[in-house]
Amino acid sequence: MGQNKAVPPQPLLGDYIRVRVTCPVGSLFCGDTACGANFGEMASQSASDFKPDGVFVLGIRRPVRWFNGRVIALITCDNGLCYAVAAPKTHRYIVGQIRRALRFAFPEECYSIQCLYERSCGAVVFRKVEGELRFLLIKNRRSANWGFPKGHVENHESAEQTARREVLEETGLRIRLLPGFSCHAEYTIQGQVEKSVTIFLGETTDRRTVIQETENEDYMWLGYSKALQTLKFDNDRNTLRRANAYLRKKEKLDEKAERIN
Repeated sequence: MGQNKAVPPQPLLGDYIRVRVTCPVGSLFCGDTACGANFGEMASQSASDFKPDGVFVLGIRRPVRWFNGRVIALITCDNGLCYAVAAPKTHRYIVGQIRRALRFAFPEECYSIQCLYERSCGAVVFRKVEGELRFLLIKNRRSANWGFPKGHVENHESAEQTARREVLEETGLRIRLLPGFSCHAEYTIQGQVEKSVTIFLGETTDRRTVIQETENEDYMWLGYSKALQTLKFDNDRNTLRRANAYLRKKEKLDEKAERIN
């Protein structure tokens, strides 16, 4: 699956629009394939005067003539055409779900997509060095800040599967997720994209860190205090605090269990 590269905020994304359906679900799309979604043209006027070449409607399985909803994605095809994707305001589709829904229209490798909703998962990765905890921080090439390895949910992955895959892809490390720990945050990027992030706690015994150079610039293994000072964002610092407290409590419980046994 092609990577969804970060792009500046786009006109229409997140706006509420009215769509006149010209190709209902179940009819022939472009005359040769069954239409897997209602498709039509934007009938309302946008604040930016931007009008896409067509609008796909997700979340409505029956044929309709008109639809009122929110623009959840913008698709730019290699041939220069641009389409909007709309859905009811109660529906949150992420990139992988939109790509699967639109396979009837065109191959996913022939277009790029910006989605209103992003869902990412990752992990606070740690290991013990001579009995001391060390935490892994990475610097993404698109940011000047340090953080935890994470990335977009793909296909039918669970949150845990995404976290393990992203850590492996970005750092070359295999991790074991500790049960009972996760941190969830929601925030808006550039006042437009609504992002949801879940961070787990992962232990590794691997000694060789190999960062994904196309995505990341550098990495560091740091003690708790230094890692806390290095992180810029409150969400990341609070996640690290919770992870460290969880590990300290686990150590005490493990020591107590050993004394009893």
